[in-house]
Amino acid sequence: RIGIVGIGFMGWTHFAASTKISEAGKLTGSKLKGASVTAICARSPEKLAGDWTSIQGNFGPRAPKLDLSKISAYDNVKDMLADPDIDLIDICLPNDQHEAVAIAALQAGKHVLVEKPIAVDPKAADRMLAAAKKSGKLLMVAQVLPFFPEFQFAAECVSNGKYGKLLAAHFRRVISPPKWSAEMSDFRKLGGWGIDLHIHDNHFIRLTCGMPTQVFSRGLLQDGFVNHVHTQYVFDDAGPTVSAVSGGIAASGLDFAHGYELFFEKATMLLSAGTIGGAWCVDRPLSVITGGKVTSPKLKGGGDWCSAFTTELQTAVDSVKSGQPAPLLSGELARDALKMCHAEAKSIASGKAVKV
Repeated sequence: RIGIVGIGFMGWTHFAASTKISEAGKLTGSKLKGASVTAICARSPEKLAGDWTSIQGNFGPRAPKLDLSKISAYDNVKDMLADPDIDLIDICLPNDQHEAVAIAALQAGKHVLVEKPIAVDPKAADRMLAAAKKSGKLLMVAQVLPFFPEFQFAAECVSNGKYGKLLAAHFRRVISPPKWSAEMSDFRKLGGWGIDLHIHDNHFIRLTCGMPTQVFSRGLLQDGFVNHVHTQYVFDDAGPTVSAVSGGIAASGLDFAHGYELFFEKATMLLSAGTIGGAWCVDRPLSVITGGKVTSPKLKGGGDWCSAFTTELQTAVDSVKSGQPAPLLSGELARDALKMCHAEAKSIASGKAVKV
């Protein structure tokens, strides 16, 4: 039994990922096995009444009007956490509110799934992990990127050595400053785009390549926060050569773009896609180049706009059932990615490589 806290774009995304919704806005079931959303928490009376039409993000459809007659609705977190009929609190609040609500939920005896990033400050992440350990409940972080089929495939190829050792990699993730969310208009509350956006890359790099010993970054700082960054990740002699570019300075009309170039011993893997001019454009679908041939692998999953989030939420549900957090939702992994973000900011400020 899941309670979603925060009904903005990510709250809507998680709700849509877990719930079957008819065209008329009626809830017709759950997309999850053995779980369903039973409660929501929001400040807006309109959203509590089911009018979510103000919600729009940089991918997916605008939220509809919903029939929430079967969903418990709360206008404050304290009352929601007192509800004995909720097992898992799914936190979709702005980044600077993650710590307080996560710790309160853990202390209330609830398992927690918190949207990325785990927090803005690594010390806050440490406190959250300590609270989870003390409570005996799970703290999971919704870093969704490894659940997208193209990234899942890449991670599996690195892990199983299908194309030999990963020699080098480059990642790209850029956006134009979002105008679709008032709460995202101030990048400072988010930790800058160097955390809110770029942590996806750092999490995936940490997952597939390990923890770098150093980062060397160039970029744009504003009030101490990273708006745009180019990073070279330094691993030991046996590690791959890895770089990334990420930030929120693209011109309006380039809402979102991401991709990668992965160079294995026996293959090169390419991906490039994004929302350009309001339309989803795939410049280069996932392509594997080997032996002089280009192939498009058959991917697992996929489907609708929020299917990766459905897989992510199902993984969280399965973790609650088993009592063991899934590695992809690891709070420690998410904290490491956050530490990498902070090291990048220090490197930009100092002009030097910085230890992670």
